[in-house]
Amino acid sequence: METLELVRAYYDCFNARDIPGTLALLTEDVIHDVSQGGREIGKADFALCMERMNRCYHEQVDDLVVMATDGGENAAAEFTVDGRYLETDRAHPSEIEMPEATGQAYRVRGRALFEIRDERIARVTDWYDLQAWLRQVTV
Repeated sequence: METLELVRAYYDCFNARDIPGTLALLTEDVIHDVSQGGREIGKADFALCMERMNRCYHEQVDDLVVMATDGGENAAAEFTVDGRYLETDRAHPSEIEMPEATGQAYRVRGRALFEIRDERIARVTDWYDLQAWLRQVTV
């Protein structure tokens, strides 16, 4: 699968909340650099993160723009996240205490960097504007 197609498939799975589909696009030793949080390594940790995200948030990526290097080893994406905060995220990897969830709607910009190896995603580095998100969900 070509790099641009791979990254778009990743976000299609994200929007569908499809954990098995997402995991199929990753290397076994995938590195996930969580936005303003820590680093997770491996598909098992990635799956746990997705389960937490699907439980606490309902998000859709819109306005997706994907770019890749000529050789396809690296890619970048920029997008808008439209979401709803469903359940208080007690396990968020940042050091910030997350506010209580009451179904708040939010819209924030996001970016991600990807490393590709053997036609699979080997690293994802996410960035979301956490401060903008906090302003929108803090009641």
